[in-house]
Amino acid sequence: MHSIIRTIATLSLPLLATHSLAQDDGDWITLIEGNQGLDNFNQVGEANWHSASDFVHVSQGEGVAYLVTPDSYDDFELHVEFMASEDANSGIYMRCEDAQNITDRSCYEANIFDQRPDPSYGTGAIVHVAAVSEPYPKAAGQWNTYEITLQGDRLHVLLNGEETVDVQDSQFSEGPIALQWGRGDLRFRSFRIRPL
Repeated sequence: MHSIIRTIATLSLPLLATHSLAQDDGDWITLIEGNQGLDNFNQVGEANWHSASDFVHVSQGEGVAYLVTPDSYDDFELHVEFMASEDANSGIYMRCEDAQNITDRSCYEANIFDQRPDPSYGTGAIVHVAAVSEPYPKAAGQWNTYEITLQGDRLHVLLNGEETVDVQDSQFSEGPIALQWGRGDLRFRSFRIRPL
């Protein structure tokens, strides 16, 4: 029965192919792979998101800008590969309440911000929910991997294979996911999600 359902789900994917959406083995959905995938997101705010050689790149904008998934998610695993400059301010916003008004008070934000004035909520933390401790994680100048699981009220984050967050919080239950540009140079070469 499960193989029939999987086959039916696979047959429906060509309707989404115009947006480069790809279903991977194990029910993973690829939204960014290399320099492909910008058309899988809605852009909120003004920034120069573009496809580079083998990644999606952004380095300039007016104010804060986001790439936002058109779909909402509740429970999921997320795999993101990114590189950030030392001065970058970015984050992965999850279960956002309003796709047009994204903040760290209306979504969960897994931060990418090595120079945050309060480093306890810098890179590796979920802002306002789960702090990181010394030595504070850093992401600048290298490829990094976020593995994030949100299931019910459990929030679990691995940064480069190291656990930075394992906490329970029930503020937000469902919503789109967004990649933020606040400042600096950012590159994303993989963004995959597996609904749970």
